Amino acid sequence: MLDSSRTINGSFGECLHNGQWLTNVYKVSAEVEISKSEIKKSGTRWTGSKVTGLKGTGSMSGYKVTTMLIDSIGQICDDTKGEYKTELISKLDDPEAWGAERIRLKNVSFDKISLANWEAGSVVEEEWPFTFEGFELLDRIEEN
Repeated sequence: MLDSSRTINGSFGECLHNGQWLTNVYKVSAEVEISKSEIKKSGTRWTGSKVTGLKGTGSMSGYKVTTMLIDSIGQICDDTKGEYKTELISKLDDPEAWGAERIRLKNVSFDKISLANWEAGSVVEEEWPFTFEGFELLDRIEEN
């Protein structure tokens, strides 16, 4: 039976960039979309499928505290520089859960540069959508 205290609380999540905890980030999502082609088979009504591609997409959201990402991602606007590529590590480490989970996202490339987005009387929040090419599960949650 499920021990409710062992469910993972997202409040213990962290996002690391270049080994540094981005304390302003409060939400991270990442997923791999699996592209498939239909395969027609003779002698059956069933249509098969063949994996033909993978696409990693995600986003992180947080409070605006610096212009670090504008500076980094913005280098693409300089014709003498290329696209900014980096790695992110998503970490979940709830002390009541049975373990920890760290996932390294490889070749992260951001999809937009958020320059201004504010409203008087409100805390400024930003979202940074990205794509990635590959991931590595560094730690996994183990049941006891």
